Amino acid sequence: MKAVTTSPPPSDVDAVRPHPSVDLVLPCLNEADALPWVLARVPAGWRALVVDNGSTDGSPDIARALGATVVHEPRRGFGAACHAGLTAATADIVAFCDCDASLDPSLLVPFVDEVADGRSDLVLGRRRPQGRGAWPAHARAGNLALARMLRRRTGLRLRDLGPLRAARRESLLALGLTDRRSGYPLQMVVRAADAGWRVTEHDVPYLPRTGASKVTGTWRGTWQAVRDMSRVLHEPAVRQDGAAGGVRR
Repeated sequence: MKAVTTSPPPSDVDAVRPHPSVDLVLPCLNEADALPWVLARVPAGWRALVVDNGSTDGSPDIARALGATVVHEPRRGFGAACHAGLTAATADIVAFCDCDASLDPSLLVPFVDEVADGRSDLVLGRRRPQGRGAWPAHARAGNLALARMLRRRTGLRLRDLGPLRAARRESLLALGLTDRRSGYPLQMVVRAADAGWRVTEHDVPYLPRTGASKVTGTWRGTWQAVRDMSRVLHEPAVRQDGAAGGVRR
């Protein structure tokens, strides 16, 4: 099994198709400046779930005023926030996006269509940095190393482990994800591969984030994230009762 990297499929070829129900999970920690930009780009008809992870800058009030549903997750950690959003979701398909204005959530529309059509079980965005400072060199190096380790562990030929992604809610819950730190996105991919999911990857522009990064902005934060993810890669395979879409490896 391998992931196939392509350009995002056209989003207007099936304009008459009914839109699937989608909840968009946006983990948030002090993103007051970025929230207006991010929420303005949430596709029409999608529900934005801003998962506040202990902000002190008024982010929850801003998100609520802009029409988002706010979920509070007191336990610190990227994975804790993402999973709180997943468990709060009710839509058939759940999408994830960072809340720092580095990624445009409207880019998820073709991802969701691909899942809804049954062409893929998990669709990921491969970040392509736009402009200086969008993706620090140390963070890119760590990401590349993890992608190589992922390939050895699962056979997936991914080039990025970015946060932009979409999959079916019930299938995600069935993976039994346990990591609540920086390893959460990787654990999702590893367990999806173990379950035989069809995983695809599409290029997406990656912009300089608004504000300071909590993870990749420093060597220490990047090292902690790499350590969390390395621990995930050494977990024993967790076999699922059934794979999403009925596809098994």
